[in-house]
Formats: sequence, structure tokens, C-alpha cells
Amino acid sequence: MLVNQVAVFLENKQGRISDFCRALSNAGINLITMSIADTTDFGILRAITDDNDKAIKVLKDAGFTVSSTDLLGIEVEDKPGGLADVLYTMDNAGINIEYLYSFVKKDGKAMILFKVANIDETIEICKEKHLKIIETGVSIK
Repeated sequence: MLVNQVAVFLENKQGRISDFCRALSNAGINLITMSIADTTDFGILRAITDDNDKAIKVLKDAGFTVSSTDLLGIEVEDKPGGLADVLYTMDNAGINIEYLYSFVKKDGKAMILFKVANIDETIEICKEKHLKIIETGVSIK
């Protein structure tokens, strides 16, 4: 039920995102989605690839500082209010969202990836509220 994410700490300088993408490309790893949060000196690039274990090794070998985190993935209708409804449900249940990012699949569904404070409790609440959780082994491509 969890989606594994690669987090990479990047110096905030020209070419570092390109270096990241090139390292994955050279290893034959497909980048599915990514998000970048930056400060003056560094950025945190969060990504999902088609092979995160291999990506972590390749990126570490290329000199990047890398970690991995599990996220909760929820599928919502790609329409006005789709995300708002999920956020309302989580807010009413007292779930703290540390960050999220999303992407749209080909079938018109939006995939929202959540980093939450208590992932096990959040999964149970989402099940109770009939939110569509990305199941283990289901492709997010």
C-alpha cells in the first residue's frame, strides 16, 4: 500500500538536476515523477522511478546524497474537487500531511502521493472512508 520515493539532496547550482536525470538515464532507469523543494543553498528532489533500488545505488555511486521514504498513494478523479475531498477527509480525521505531490495517469485519474506523520493510522482511516489507496504491486505508471 506504500509507494517508495527516492529523495536526493542537491546543491542549488546550475546543472545538478540535469546530472541527476543523466545518471538515471545512463543506467536505463525511467523517471516516473519528481518534485523539487529548494532553499538558497540546496534543494530536495523527490522522485519515483521504475526501479528505486537501482536508482539509489546509481545515484550514490554518482556522488549524490540519497535516502528513501515510503509514501501513501491515493488515486482520485482528475476533476475539480477531487483533491479537495481527500484533503477534507484527512483534515477531519486529524491527519497531519507533511507534504504531497501528484501526477495524472493516462486514464484520467490523479495520483496523489502523501508523506504523513502516521502512515499506518492514515491507511486505516482511508480504508474506512473508502479512499482508493494504491495497492502494493500496482503500477503507478
